[in-house]
Amino acid sequence: MTLEILQSDSLRGVSHGFFTRKGGASSGIFEGLNCGPGSSDLEDCVRINRTRVAEAMGLRPDQLVSLNQVHSPDVVTLTEPPATRPAADAMVTNTPGLGLGILTADCAPVLFADREAGVVGAAHSGWKGALTGVLSATVEAMRALGARDIRAAVGPCIAQGSYEVTLDFLDRFLDEDPDYDRFFAGGRDADHVQFDLPGLVLHRLRDAGAEAEWIGRDTYTDPDRFYSYRRTTHKGEADYGRLISVIKV
Repeated sequence: MTLEILQSDSLRGVSHGFFTRKGGASSGIFEGLNCGPGSSDLEDCVRINRTRVAEAMGLRPDQLVSLNQVHSPDVVTLTEPPATRPAADAMVTNTPGLGLGILTADCAPVLFADREAGVVGAAHSGWKGALTGVLSATVEAMRALGARDIRAAVGPCIAQGSYEVTLDFLDRFLDEDPDYDRFFAGGRDADHVQFDLPGLVLHRLRDAGAEAEWIGRDTYTDPDRFYSYRRTTHKGEADYGRLISVIKV
């Protein structure tokens, strides 16, 4: 099956792609293009899937870099493929021949570029990363490499209508900034609200000085295309696949 690669108009002219789960070698609950080495999928299947992604991006498999994502604000600047996966949630580079790959399954993958400066970045942003500054830290790291006109695209992630949370969750945001109540809407009862993750991510990106858009795809409601941690949890499945989003200079 052919790989399905979504792209954003905001990154036109930059080699990038938000890969769906279509076209992969994995089976069972991981069926499709599971690119997560941290999953319990067969290692050979994950390797085949990542090789297919690398080839689609015009890269060798060893040039496709991903991180040990830990929901942090930490960013690494890369000049060559690292020997091991760095513990961080974002990376930037101005080195041709490196593909920056972010793994997600409901959290927001964010791809960044300044085409003229030849600088790109990629970040994994769940609610915690967005609040603690991973997006602004990525913009700052790109500026340190000479980027000025930074554009960002937010890939498939869980949308507000699929993301119900408790009032304790809401309180964490109001403690940070009372104006963050605009990222919440009414839930099924008085004890629940719906959280707008892409809305928060876009706000934090624009606040950091990046022009940004969300491609408008909800991972939870489209099981044929996307893996979803929350959907897996609701179904009582043992594990879930990871989508990959890639950008290169």
